[in-house]
Amino acid sequence: MTISMSEAALYAGALFILFLTPGPVWVALIARAMAGGFHAAWPLALGVVVGDVLWPLLAILGVTWIVSVFADFMTVLRLVACLTFLFMGWVIIRNRDKTIASDSRLTRPGMWAGFLAGLAVILGNPKAILFYMGVLPGFFDLTRLTWSDIAVICILSMIVPLIGNLILSVFIDRARRLVNSPTALQRMNLTAGVLLILVGLAIPFT
Repeated sequence: MTISMSEAALYAGALFILFLTPGPVWVALIARAMAGGFHAAWPLALGVVVGDVLWPLLAILGVTWIVSVFADFMTVLRLVACLTFLFMGWVIIRNRDKTIASDSRLTRPGMWAGFLAGLAVILGNPKAILFYMGVLPGFFDLTRLTWSDIAVICILSMIVPLIGNLILSVFIDRARRLVNSPTALQRMNLTAGVLLILVGLAIPFT
């Protein structure tokens, strides 16, 4: 294995920061946890795990080749992510008075419905695409990784967000009555929208 403990720890810390950044997975978890509690949210967290393993694996296997063919790939990816965050933030602020549970695709009952919702959210999550396909090569030399290195990266990419998502689901489950207050809901959506816009504005400078 070529990855050092310090490199793995730094990567895990970056994953934790990624988890703390509001995004589609947070919205999906909040929607299901508010609609059905922790019981409805944990299958979504497991669905997200699939993407959290898939994205770094694709980055390791494909980014080096893509960059060698298209030198501006990272720049374009950052621009797309920036615009997406700005749009998401604007949409959330605009619809801040709408209940989260109104999106039936996210709140549909059932374990498999939750799992598939999590899978769809993470596979279409521009934040994950940007991080794994754009930033991961900055942590490791992808051309020197062994299969054990790849396994460590994929395990970290899976475990850190999963633990965070499960803890978030528990907290939301316990705070459902408070968050269901119309005033609290508007404040939460306004805050989430502003944070998304700030992330979008910060991407070009990182």
